[in-house]
Amino acid sequence: MNRIIGWGPEGVISRREFTRWVALGSVVAALPGCAGEEHADPDDAEARVAALRGDGRPTLLDNVRVPMRDGVALATDVWIPSRGGRPLDGPFPVVLERTPYGRNLPSRSERSRAAPDRAESRAEVAARFTARGFVVVYQDCRGRYDSEGEYEKYVDDAEDGFDCCAWIVEQPWCDGRIGTKGLSYAAHTQAALASLGAPGLASMFLDSGGFANAYQGGIRQGGAFELKQATWAHRNALVAPEVLADPEAKAALEAVDLHAWFARMPWAPGDSPVAAAPDYEAYLFEQWRAGTFDDYWKVPGLWAEGYHDVWPDVPMVHMSSWYDPYPRTAVDNYRGLRAAGKRDVRLILGPWTHGDRSLTWAGEVDFGADAVIDGQGAPDFWELRLRWFEHTLHGLTNDVASGPRVRYFVMGGGPGDRDAQGRLRHGGRWRTAADWPIPGTETRRLHLRAEGALTESAPDAAAELAWTHDPRDPVPTIGGAITSGRPIMEGGAYDQVEGPEFFGSSVMGRPLSDRPDVLAFRSPPLESAVEVTGPIEVELWVSSDAPDTDLTIKLVDEYPPSEALPDGFAMILTDGILRLRYRDSFERPSLLEPGRVYRVQVTAFPTSNLFAAGHRIRLDIASSNFPKYDLNFGTGEPEGSATEVRTARNTLHLSPERPSALLLPVVPG
Repeated sequence: MNRIIGWGPEGVISRREFTRWVALGSVVAALPGCAGEEHADPDDAEARVAALRGDGRPTLLDNVRVPMRDGVALATDVWIPSRGGRPLDGPFPVVLERTPYGRNLPSRSERSRAAPDRAESRAEVAARFTARGFVVVYQDCRGRYDSEGEYEKYVDDAEDGFDCCAWIVEQPWCDGRIGTKGLSYAAHTQAALASLGAPGLASMFLDSGGFANAYQGGIRQGGAFELKQATWAHRNALVAPEVLADPEAKAALEAVDLHAWFARMPWAPGDSPVAAAPDYEAYLFEQWRAGTFDDYWKVPGLWAEGYHDVWPDVPMVHMSSWYDPYPRTAVDNYRGLRAAGKRDVRLILGPWTHGDRSLTWAGEVDFGADAVIDGQGAPDFWELRLRWFEHTLHGLTNDVASGPRVRYFVMGGGPGDRDAQGRLRHGGRWRTAADWPIPGTETRRLHLRAEGALTESAPDAAAELAWTHDPRDPVPTIGGAITSGRPIMEGGAYDQVEGPEFFGSSVMGRPLSDRPDVLAFRSPPLESAVEVTGPIEVELWVSSDAPDTDLTIKLVDEYPPSEALPDGFAMILTDGILRLRYRDSFERPSLLEPGRVYRVQVTAFPTSNLFAAGHRIRLDIASSNFPKYDLNFGTGEPEGSATEVRTARNTLHLSPERPSALLLPVVPG
């Protein structure tokens, strides 16, 4: 069947023509309700869509085996709008989600402010979408749950996603248009298929993922390896088909004490917490040891930046949050796709941890009742996506159509006391903007001073500040942009004070700024509030006696002591890292010459915070942030292959000729 289903540059078009014009970015409007050769009035979109809406009790085509180009079959569920127990004729636009977490298991992303502790089932979510005239397709990624093939994390999702879309557009229930959705890995799968220009792709909603460059966020950052990949591998190996079929392997993984393993690095293949799952251990060490930014990383599933020109020109939302591992991914995809000429690219950045967009708090800090996504353009997250796809796939005019290009949450401005749960009431508010970076943003340069100050004036004399990095006693991770780290680490806004809940803490109650291996620099108390919104960069002049070492940075909003906060509160905003062998190039690393002074730049993830009057802007510098990032053992050995451990004596140089500085993106009030 080759029905007339849309308007193209040359008039009405058939399904086959529609797919071709979508790929070329030339379709003007779709007519999803047309079932015959006579097209409907394109102005009567509501009437056309009404014929496609189900009654909330969709028909399920369960475990359809969808063939990939290599013959592997992927398990796929198709939910079709129905009325009275009978499927409607359609054809329909399709909403697709590809996931490694079980196509028929609840997704942690499907929550709302009304019920933040309950995730809706796939069936419940499908019922919402089919009731609005969409077919819903869920697919297990290769080698996961009921799908055939071997699982290799992220590697096959571009071609498999392309093949899945090619199959969908040939089905009689599909009108040729596909929208994609999903959180985290299900956002990575969206970016992967878009990077190959998947057929039929017509709308996207990427939630907290979609690797712009996995080397700089999600797997590695600044050359270091993100150890959430290890905790993720252990947790997900427990439900791998090959492990479930092997009682000994399952028992071995269940017996793993991750705290003990993280306390005794370095690891090696066969001597790691995932050794009982060889496939998972293999890709973990493969990613860990791929330290150089080379062809390993420059593939569609890991490096959308390299394929932005290939992405279809379709409406898309990139959403992330300040305590999520993917705000840089969202921003870099937004900017790169805009630069590549994509016309309707939108950006949402909230204050949450990964996927927790219906919670008002993250870690020890609450951002106020308005901090959730619910109420921002729609009553809740389900309605926001439904309206997005109704606008972009059904052609309906609604609030989404005229919504802002950029919506972001500025943390801060709250009363600064504690709520009934003991969380700091930091507050915040939503703002909108025409673009990112926020138009009018000014870069303010704050220089690091030997006395620990941050000032706009540069040092007037030379000074050196030194510290010793001991890989056997690293600076512990206390919050930040983290996911998948349990039970070792947790993301969110936390007071930077060691405690028993933070892995690696050695002196309970000690502020991190009091550690001998942390340099802390503070501005004077602010005379008026300052909004900082954007990426955080630090230019440093450093030397080391080791052939390799790391530099870590952390931006902190430092509350003064008060009746509610007797010891003040040092709230982490964002952090970054640079492995110094990559100081000049991530593609051509080179070891350090002991004692030589180098000028380097360290970049942290973007953030947005209103530093209140009386607060201090604080910058922490160290050489570790563990277990968020892997340890630099100071020997210069290949990453993920260390056999020895040595300390590094690192020195920060401060002078008029070497003006180390923090570069803050300040939005004028």
